[in-house]
Amino acid sequence: MFRYLAAFAAVSFCVPAAQAQVQDEPVLTLERAIALAGGGAPAADAARAGVEAARAARTAAGLRPNPSFESQVENVMGSGPYGRFDQAETTAGLSIPIELGGKRSARIAVADAQTSRAQLLSAIAEADIRLQVTQFYVEAVAAERRRATAQDQLRIAREALNGAQIRVKVGRASPLEEQRADVSRVNAEAALERAQRLVETARGNLARRIGQRLTGPLDPAALESLPSRTAGPADTSGAGTLVMAAAEADLAIAEAGVQLSRSQRVPDLTLGPAVRRLEATNATAAVFSLSMPIPLFNSGRAALAQANAERDRAEAQRRMTALDAEQAIAEAATEADNAATTARTASGPALAAAQEAARIARIGYREGKFGQLDLLDAERTLAETRLAAIDALAAYQNARARLERLTAPAPEQGH
Repeated sequence: MFRYLAAFAAVSFCVPAAQAQVQDEPVLTLERAIALAGGGAPAADAARAGVEAARAARTAAGLRPNPSFESQVENVMGSGPYGRFDQAETTAGLSIPIELGGKRSARIAVADAQTSRAQLLSAIAEADIRLQVTQFYVEAVAAERRRATAQDQLRIAREALNGAQIRVKVGRASPLEEQRADVSRVNAEAALERAQRLVETARGNLARRIGQRLTGPLDPAALESLPSRTAGPADTSGAGTLVMAAAEADLAIAEAGVQLSRSQRVPDLTLGPAVRRLEATNATAAVFSLSMPIPLFNSGRAALAQANAERDRAEAQRRMTALDAEQAIAEAATEADNAATTARTASGPALAAAQEAARIARIGYREGKFGQLDLLDAERTLAETRLAAIDALAAYQNARARLERLTAPAPEQGH
């Protein structure tokens, strides 16, 4: 298998390798491209801002309610002895709310769960960026290799045209043979133009994703790694993956919401220590008040029922996510294995057979044993096989990237 891959890289992709050698710019590897994209991607910025917001909300959730300053003046602006301020009673004090039922700890629990969810969203954003950049990178490398194949086919077509012209001049072939060779050359030139445009588009897409111009070569090895055999992941349950962690975080938020709703059913106390000054006697006295709301019209039962329903919904969603994740991982593993099999065949036995057929056709054509149509058919088959090998390798790399995204592990709590 490795012999086939070496032959594939040496014969089909010699032009990009030669171009990379003469360029001064360092090779932009896939990991470097992923790092560049993650540093300034809007999705990553939004996720980081979400984490900061969740942490700020956690701080706010732990704060206790503020006391209130209260002041009142009595026995003024009335009649008789109360017509002026001689009998005024001035009271100044504080109103201090005291939370009961564990409201503060319940708020903190909700905020902690939301912070964990925000951290997971940040990890999910990073995994999505890795997948997107990998797909753009693979497509750019594949486009460059398709261009190299088109360049090689154009070189072969020009050589075939030159050979046909010589054969026509010496009378060994009809002018029709020269015309067919010229048509092949024209088609090869058009194919190269199309391949060049696709390279520019693919490199432009990758450049926009990483946020900087691409001036150097890409790593051609990004397409060449293949497993020695097809083997899907041993565990397709999705346990511990990002998608399951997100569903479990939603359930944790819902459960914390139930506790918060239950705590809010307990009325709070409000203490009011104050000082009263009696103007008539120029004396002072302490005043204490105590108040508690009566849950007559709103006992919090409806809010608790809503929270319980949200928890049930989150639990059902978690079970559904587990089933979907298992199915998606199994399908992605099969797709990756099938793509690897196709890539090994296309870049191995099929490519070797097409190369040998084209070599024999060229020799036979030069010696007059094969006709031009045999040569053109062999060259066309070789070109199609090379392109099929590139497509198969790109399909495998993309399938593997999707599988890695689905099985990406969730970060440890607090990271």
